[in-house]
Amino acid sequence: MTQFAAPPVSPMPLRIRLPKGDITPAGPVLVRRMSDLATLFADKGAWRAAVQAGDPVVYTVASSPVPELAGELPQSVTTIMPGACAGEFFLTRGHQHPEPQGEIYLGLSGHGGVLVYDGTTSTWIDIEPGSMAYIPPGWAHRSVNTGDEPYRFLAVYPGSAGHDYEWVRTHGMGSRVLAGPDGVVLAPFGRV
Repeated sequence: MTQFAAPPVSPMPLRIRLPKGDITPAGPVLVRRMSDLATLFADKGAWRAAVQAGDPVVYTVASSPVPELAGELPQSVTTIMPGACAGEFFLTRGHQHPEPQGEIYLGLSGHGGVLVYDGTTSTWIDIEPGSMAYIPPGWAHRSVNTGDEPYRFLAVYPGSAGHDYEWVRTHGMGSRVLAGPDGVVLAPFGRV
């Protein structure tokens, strides 16, 4: 008979309380303001003006108590507020997984999507409530709110994947996501 080590957490029910996007039982909650996103927006003057005008919350990440450990499947709900900085939609910092593993996003409310980048090609995946995006191993990803209300999505990923934000700072995302006359426009602004 095979013996297994006791898991770090016990089985548990999890609940996402909409519309706010809280997870119960609750884990850590991360809050990112405009001042935390200094290098992300192309128009530094518009970014600085937004910080000085109140430093708005751009996004939050509410996690469950499932730990980021090998064998676990942590979950989180990210809420990106509506808005733009000089035409560039509000977004997350973006990351790549240092242990290349896939991730799934499920749209809960609002409208947005995920920009994925493999170091050569940028691809946009539109997400609305009930739709999912699969992010393959090795692709950096950044989420964006393209609507006029808070955009929420559930992320589920392997606990051993890790989050490498520096990779995105160094290599960029290949494109920026802008508001165009008919929706989303990907603009090649180099490193983002």
